[in-house]
Amino acid sequence: MDEINATHPVIGGKPVTFALDAEDDAADPKTATTVAQRFADAHVSAVIGHQNSGTSIAVAHIYAQQHIAELTPSATNPSFTQLGFDTTFRMLANDNFLGEALSHYVADQLHAKRVAVIDDRTAYGQGIADVFANQVQSSGATIVTREYSTDKAFDFKAVLTRVKGVDPQVIFFGGMDAQGGPMLRQMRQFAINAPLIGGDGLCTTEMIKLAGQALNHNLFCADGGRSLAKMPGGPAFAAKFKAKYGEPVQLYAPYAYDAMMAVYHAATLAQATDAPSIAAALHRVSFQGVTGQVAFDEHGDLRTPAATISTYEGDRKIAVTEVVK
Repeated sequence: MDEINATHPVIGGKPVTFALDAEDDAADPKTATTVAQRFADAHVSAVIGHQNSGTSIAVAHIYAQQHIAELTPSATNPSFTQLGFDTTFRMLANDNFLGEALSHYVADQLHAKRVAVIDDRTAYGQGIADVFANQVQSSGATIVTREYSTDKAFDFKAVLTRVKGVDPQVIFFGGMDAQGGPMLRQMRQFAINAPLIGGDGLCTTEMIKLAGQALNHNLFCADGGRSLAKMPGGPAFAAKFKAKYGEPVQLYAPYAYDAMMAVYHAATLAQATDAPSIAAALHRVSFQGVTGQVAFDEHGDLRTPAATISTYEGDRKIAVTEVVK
């Protein structure tokens, strides 16, 4: 927004200034609904968020009723853009793409045939676990057990006892780093040597602190995009971000940046700043962003998504392969 405003934009023949109204939905669908209703009542031009799949899906109908575009930089559950609304947009690959990429990596590179699957019962965790399980079975592997936890759990002894009993070659966890880190520590305490596999919820810098030494070469995870170093505008974005805020430790920062640029491009195309005009114009937006080419299909998903599969070596995250549609 600062960069856009510095150009003194003129839209519809009038000087405009973009302003930020930020709220924390606490990753809770009920709180998110309150936040979304307030945004709708305030007649915001667009919403960049929500962060989680569960919250994004829960509030989509509120924005749709007011024709307000909802651009998530991070929610990957495919259902978000399959709700039938023309106001839902996603800035990175969805779980179908991530699950397929991970399943191929497990089958072709790790050569695993016996797979355990655990999920945290959230929209995100269960969604990506279901996709992965279906895809990896079609690749010839066997799901030796399907276990469940919650997004509040930190003790996985009972689940891991059952998992160890079926001797899997890899363990997939659909969930976030707050649970994935302790789970990986406890896997090593139980002498479970199978690597942990997961989506973007596990592919974070926080995992370095949460998993400690148990992380080293024991996790393979997929991000819904290229690594920051390989994004077309990644290095320049990182330098600008660092100069103003410090190191960009948040995985989704460049996607949120591109979401704001998409809103600006849409307003310029429509020559209007009202929400319905921006939402309609977003379907025609096409530009080279920090993360790659930004253009949406009829559902609001990216036309050319990418995924990066990474592992960790010491306290460094290392990309091992990229998959582009």
